[in-house]
Amino acid sequence: MSSTPRVFNFAAGPAVLPLPVLEEAQRDLVSMPGVGMSILEMSHRGKFFEGVLAQTEKDVRALAGVPDEYKVLFLHGGASLQFSMVPLNFLPRDASADYIVSGAWSQKAVKEAKKVGGVKIAWTGETGNFSTIPAQGDLKLDPAAAYVSFTSNETIHGVEFDEVPETGGVPLVCDASSDMFSRPIDVARHALIYAGAQKNIGPAGVALVIVSGEWLKRRVEDPKLPSMLNYALHADNGSMYNTPPVFPIYIMGLVMKWLISIGGLPAIREINRRKAAKLYAEIDRTGFYRGHAQKSCRSLMNVTFRLPSEELEAAFVKEAKAAGLDGLKGHRSVGGLRASIYNAFPEAGIDALVEFMKEYERKHG
Repeated sequence: MSSTPRVFNFAAGPAVLPLPVLEEAQRDLVSMPGVGMSILEMSHRGKFFEGVLAQTEKDVRALAGVPDEYKVLFLHGGASLQFSMVPLNFLPRDASADYIVSGAWSQKAVKEAKKVGGVKIAWTGETGNFSTIPAQGDLKLDPAAAYVSFTSNETIHGVEFDEVPETGGVPLVCDASSDMFSRPIDVARHALIYAGAQKNIGPAGVALVIVSGEWLKRRVEDPKLPSMLNYALHADNGSMYNTPPVFPIYIMGLVMKWLISIGGLPAIREINRRKAAKLYAEIDRTGFYRGHAQKSCRSLMNVTFRLPSEELEAAFVKEAKAAGLDGLKGHRSVGGLRASIYNAFPEAGIDALVEFMKEYERKHG
């Protein structure tokens, strides 16, 4: 066992996992109870992993209140592959889809969708450097759109939707990669929700997709669509069309059990609100720190902020890391600082960062 103490990991992803999950995985990694081999070695067709897969799906459904007619899929390729899979399955060549562009990840989704069919920008925050999200009245939605796509939380810029956009009956698609299961979610208001696991619900290597079975019946029938990009094929095979990402699914299952053990999504929402409130209060306290996102749409998951100069920001990152506060450098496209404080991030780490910020301001303010 390593003697290196754990740091407070503020990285945006792959990100912090619950310590009880890591400890259970460590304990059973060499030999799973009752099996005699590692989860990394066993057949995905064996009864043990089939049980892991079934229980993980059951817990996902219980946590989010997933309606029975929805399919729960565990796929390769992360959220980035979903940028292509969604239009390939649901955007006819003679139609268009509406995209709400609130940051870098929704920009990437637009780029991939344009390779498949027509795209209309229902709203973009680009001119304001993605510091806000739209009000419902700001959206220019096409009632004939194939679907409306949005990103519930933008990891890079630190803006988050508090309410799901109203689409007037047009199917709604959500990229929830960085705030999935950080709060209750009304699955029935969405046609499809996807999330790369590595930010909030598991390790890198698996994407969780929740899709309406009724919408699946209306998917584009394209004989040239590669099998691995066909949602219906994955649904028909219970995420076992090919070898699934076994270990990431196993860890995601442990994360789901952890979430259930602490009270589910209502409980984790209150924890996340409390953690974020402490950090934003320090950012707002004197003006030495400046939040990037407008207060009305600040993310509970990714707290982005600036200092008076880039030199002070660089020194902040360096000194924070030396103090055991790692991963605070902002994304290269935005700069500044970013504290990613996902579900598993301990509140003690927030307290440590706040104290560090106070001392840093005392020395440099």
